[in-house]
Formats: sequence, structure tokens, C-alpha cells
Amino acid sequence: MRNLNWKITSEHEGMPIKEYLQQIQGFSRRILRSVKFGGGAILKNGQPVTVRQVLSEGDELAVVFPPEKRGSHLIGENLPLDIVYEDDDILVLNKPAGIVTIPSMLHPTGTIANALIGYYEQQGLDYTVHVVTRLDRDTSGLLLVAKHRFSHSLLFEKQKTGSVKRSYYALVEGELETANATINAPISKKETSMIEREVTENGKHAITHYQLIRHTAGGSLVDVRLETGRTHQIRVHFAHIGHPLMGDDLYGGHKDKMARQALHCKTLAFHHPATGELLEFFAPMPEDMKKILNN
Repeated sequence: MRNLNWKITSEHEGMPIKEYLQQIQGFSRRILRSVKFGGGAILKNGQPVTVRQVLSEGDELAVVFPPEKRGSHLIGENLPLDIVYEDDDILVLNKPAGIVTIPSMLHPTGTIANALIGYYEQQGLDYTVHVVTRLDRDTSGLLLVAKHRFSHSLLFEKQKTGSVKRSYYALVEGELETANATINAPISKKETSMIEREVTENGKHAITHYQLIRHTAGGSLVDVRLETGRTHQIRVHFAHIGHPLMGDDLYGGHKDKMARQALHCKTLAFHHPATGELLEFFAPMPEDMKKILNN
């Protein structure tokens, strides 16, 4: 179980515990309910209390989270994980291309989630999988994982407000004429496909910013920054402007140079859910994309 502890200062003297946890520490109602009714505990100075109790300066407040239940489909596997950063609350991984993030009917095993469960089991942790920034199977790069429900809840809220920042390397077909641009085009599911997305007038708001790094043989290397996080957003937006990603045959790209979509999440920045510290990470371009640039 994960425990969180706080020393109460004069600033929060007289606050009910419920108010302190929700307003100061960012607990959602759902997380509080899971602690109260799921086998967790709230302790003040080592003694169980209700959230109605009032805090005094110098109090030691602790929240003990209940064990997490794993879905029956989540089977631990001894698979390699490229761990860039880890602490009690989060993991940052560098995901290789060709690996699915979450199990599905088509990919029930061999996923990042299976590897995480196997890793947690080796560490004696009862956590399940909470992926914050999912990547497509053939997209490589930085992946943010919350280790438990509370950090996931906080990071999910940060993601909704756009404060989890990501940028990507993308190799697109053709020479982009505009060096810096924003693609503002709503995205929705394609009615004739279970997988594809497309730009439509009634789709969800989607904004992609890009900067041209340089032209390469038959294409362009771009630095891409997401303002929103729609499924397949980068792939759909570049196909929409006539420059699909190299290797992305789902959206009109060709596989003569790349065997997969040429997309890599290179930077990730966010404030730590527990400490508030700004964390920034970088994952270098993978070899298959470098090869295109070096030809």
C-alpha cells in the first residue's frame, strides 16, 4: 500500500480533514471514497479519524490507500522495460516501437501493461496499471505511468488542463512549405472504421503545433507539440494537410522508407503529483528514424 503523510502548519489550522485533502492536496471525491470504503484509512497523529475532524497546527495527517484490484486480463510478464525515471508515485518509460501499451483482444499479452504488472510483482507492489500518456503501438518514446490511483487522478487533471507537455519528432512525406504552423482541425471517429480517425466539422477540438527542423530525402523532419491529445492526432492532422507520416499506411503514408509510422515522443514535462517539482525528460531519436536522416 502507498501512504501519504503531511505535517499540518498554522496556515491550515482549523480546516476539516475533508476540505484539506480536497482543496489543498487535490483528492477527488472518488479517491476519498475509495480510501474510506475500500480498505484504506485516514490517520491523525496515528489514530483513525473521519474526514469531519478538524486539523490543528502540528498534527501528523496520513492517508493509507487500499490495495488495488487488477483486471483478470492483466497478467504479469517478465518483459524488458526501459525505465527513464521512477519513484514511489510515477514511472517514465522509453517505449520502443512495435509494442502495444494496453492489452486488447488482438494483443492480449506482450504489452507495456503486462511488463508493468510483472515488474510490480517482482518489487512486491500491489499496484495495477495507470497509463497517463498512452502511445500507439508503432510510436516510440516517452510514456508516463502513475503507480497508484491518487497520482493518476492528479496527473489526469493536469493533463486535462494541458500542463502535461509533450513534443515529438515526426518524419512526414514531402517538403513542408511553412516552417512554423498550427493545425487547428477537429477530429472524430471515422464511421466506416473501428480504428481510424478523420477531420470533420463536428469532431472534437484538436490543435497541433509544428516547427520544421529540416528537409530530408523525400520528406521533412518536424518538431511537433500537442495542445490537445486526441487519438491519432498527429497522424490525422499531417495527413489532413497532405503530408502523412512516413510509414503510416493507415493514413496515406508509404512504407518504402519506414516500416512503421515515423513518430517519436522526445520530450515530456510535468509537475510531480506529490511534490510539485517540475520534471523534464528527453528520449533521443531511435535508430530507424536516424537512418532516414542519414541517407
